[in-house]
Amino acid sequence: MELVNIEEVKTNNDNPRYIKDYKFKKLVQSIKEFPEMLKLRPIVVNEDNVVLGGNMRLKACLEAGLKQVWIKKADLTPDQEKEFIIKDNSSFGEWDWDLLANEWDNDKLRDWGLDVVNLEENFDGEEMFESDDVEDKQQVVINLTMPYYQYEEIDQEFQNFIKKYPNIVCRIQN
Repeated sequence: MELVNIEEVKTNNDNPRYIKDYKFKKLVQSIKEFPEMLKLRPIVVNEDNVVLGGNMRLKACLEAGLKQVWIKKADLTPDQEKEFIIKDNSSFGEWDWDLLANEWDNDKLRDWGLDVVNLEENFDGEEMFESDDVEDKQQVVINLTMPYYQYEEIDQEFQNFIKKYPNIVCRIQN
């Protein structure tokens, strides 16, 4: 591992992973607030200093105005490089939402970049919304559109929410 001038490190234009605007801003802020993390998790590069792991971190470091970054050189074949890029960005694990909800601070988790779902934060059980396509005007209609894997992640919290508020009609679309 070595500390190098940030201009020596090249972004990987073939990296299929990106971060949208608000998440990117959070990453930049995270780097500004906790730059020590970059030494603990260096940017992985090939022999030509092209990023294999940490493309978005490199872009965020540039945005944050860093002049140097920690890198680790990987000696991999071209096929192994492609495999590394995908595996480094794959999420194999899942969050224990119950543990996060009960033992962690939601605001800090959000600040650190985790998409924390807390349905009750944005819902007042006393306030009911009307919808033209629901016969009982005392029902709240929530239409969710999300990839299925995201629904699996929030399923338990969502089930607890609809038990607490039985007047909710939910339509899930993926």
